[in-house]
Amino acid sequence: MTDSTGATDPAFDVIISERRHLLNLAYRLLGSLAEAEDAVQETYARWYAMSREQQKAIESPGAWLTRVAGRVCLDLLGSARARRERYVGEWIPEPVPGRAEWLGGVARPGAAGPGTGVGDEATDPADRVTLDESVSMAFLVVLEAMTPAQRVALILHDVFDYSFAEVATVTGRTPAACRELASAARRRVRAARPAAAEAGFSPATQAELVHDFKQAWQSHDVNALITLLDPAAVFTADGGGLAPTALHPVHGATEIARFIVGVARHLRGSATLVERLVNGRPGLMVRIGGETTAVYAFDIAEDRITRIWAVRNPVKLRAWAEE
Repeated sequence: MTDSTGATDPAFDVIISERRHLLNLAYRLLGSLAEAEDAVQETYARWYAMSREQQKAIESPGAWLTRVAGRVCLDLLGSARARRERYVGEWIPEPVPGRAEWLGGVARPGAAGPGTGVGDEATDPADRVTLDESVSMAFLVVLEAMTPAQRVALILHDVFDYSFAEVATVTGRTPAACRELASAARRRVRAARPAAAEAGFSPATQAELVHDFKQAWQSHDVNALITLLDPAAVFTADGGGLAPTALHPVHGATEIARFIVGVARHLRGSATLVERLVNGRPGLMVRIGGETTAVYAFDIAEDRITRIWAVRNPVKLRAWAEE
């Protein structure tokens, strides 16, 4: 890339190489791939709005980009709350296909200055969020109940391993305040996602449950579905007012099973159910006439399905168009 004088920008490759990291970060903060891409674009726009001299004065472009992306996301989270209050029905984070390259993003200790978390606090490693867990639908849903600042502190520190001093430059608060924000966020995660449930997660078990769920759906077998579901299971759907679906969560194994069979009978065999990774975990994709019309994400505990999230809003299914 060249600047306005036609000179080659020597930092271009370095700056562009940060895109995957920024997209990983922004998606986890915003729960929307489309909004994450907008946030990354805005971050780069701010970089290139500076003069060459201003860019050269920045010691670590990666740190600068991360800080700006974090601030952009923090602002977007504030406005998103107002938008979601007007959303038709339930709002669910945007699901992403398991093959998406950025989904496998890695933490980058030291990429933004200290970034190692050393000396931040005596955090039990068991309390830290892993990269794999941080893109699961269950975890993203828990994030929605947090304040924007709590969300930013938790993701930057516990997932991407940035120090609280650096988190403070994003949130505009003191490192001590950011430490408390992350602690409060962890308490929310523990309350919503008991350690026993996460520790008991098995990809193989979930894949088997999802396969059996698919078979029961296709055979319209209410009893089979009930045996797969936890008695207190919850089904939540997101149509955004653009696709018909349940406007409120459906509670209980029996009610969910009846609802699923009702959906299956309504489709009358026109739908193809495909087992796919959804946010890194076994799930289902529903296709009709070559078009993806729904994506189902699942959560399990003690060999039973405890949560089902069905995204039908076509705006949130763009990443699945060619799946």
